[in-house]
Amino acid sequence: MTDDKSPPRTLKGLIRWAMTPPQAWGVYLLALLLVWLVSFYAGTLKPKKTPDAGPPVTAPKS
Repeated sequence: MTDDKSPPRTLKGLIRWAMTPPQAWGVYLLALLLVWLVSFYAGTLKPKKTPDAGPPVTAPKS
């Protein structure tokens, strides 16, 4: 039996490697950090200003 400790070469092998217990915790924490960073960045964006429409339009009184 050979002990091949080289990194996985395919996407399927990488997913299998990332799902093993020690690496899975790191992948999970990295995903949480990424979600937090993206939501923090989205929260700091300023909304686009809408152009002023002028005076409010009301329905005619009968």
